Amino acid sequence: MTLAFALLLAFGSTLLVNLAYLREHAAASTLPPLSLRNPVRSLRLLLGDRRWMAGFAMECGGFALYVAALALAPLALVQSVGAGGIGLLAFGSARVRGRALSPRELGGAVISMLGLLLLALSLTGGGGSSAPGSLLAIAVWLFATAALAVAALRAGRGPLGAGAAYGIAGGLLFSVGDIATKVATQGGARIAFAAVLVGGYVLGTSLIQIGYQSGAALSVAGIATLLTNALPIAAGTVLLHEGLPTGAAGVLRVLAFAAVVAGAIMLARPRGAPVAAAKR
Repeated sequence: MTLAFALLLAFGSTLLVNLAYLREHAAASTLPPLSLRNPVRSLRLLLGDRRWMAGFAMECGGFALYVAALALAPLALVQSVGAGGIGLLAFGSARVRGRALSPRELGGAVISMLGLLLLALSLTGGGGSSAPGSLLAIAVWLFATAALAVAALRAGRGPLGAGAAYGIAGGLLFSVGDIATKVATQGGARIAFAAVLVGGYVLGTSLIQIGYQSGAALSVAGIATLLTNALPIAAGTVLLHEGLPTGAAGVLRVLAFAAVVAGAIMLARPRGAPVAAAKR
């Protein structure tokens, strides 16, 4: 019962966050160029836009639900709900842009939603336990992820493209924040990881907003969502030793994880060429 309630909270979080992405994209894409080199000016532009502030408020509400879900359920389970939520982003993006989903986008959305259904069915088998994990291993994982984010930003100057690069870097830093959030909810001295989660989310959010000025919401946020959820799912197994239920429920759980990640991959590169990147 606790797991079911936690995943209900996670779904509410996912719904709010993906709606927030659409609102933030609509606002940020019309603002003058944002840049990390001029953070004060960029922050003023964002805070001065009511549409962006409404989206950010929704994202904060989604984060509060996410923290509550992590306090009750394993990291991998909560993140799989978030990965499946990319389907909501796809349908919402299509509605905002006034066009139907392409076959690839529709397939990705359906597979993501199927993953959520399989995940719900797998809850009958339990498998909701986890361990604190090694602080050293967690620290190494987070540092390596941050280093990859820096590498992605540098690659954005080449064929990767600015929008995709900012989406990748933002998603990697969001995953740092998500993993740090789970560790911080374990209490004790691990509450110090709250500083890491703040850094990850602040930098990740900043990069996503800049990316919105170079690409579509589904492209930038889709790539970010894939990494934001896939890496913590892996971290839950590798770092926190989150076990799977046995028997048929275990098979359903594995299929659910595979489905939400596969759906996210299909949606991360939707049809259409990205918007030309603005010079930073």
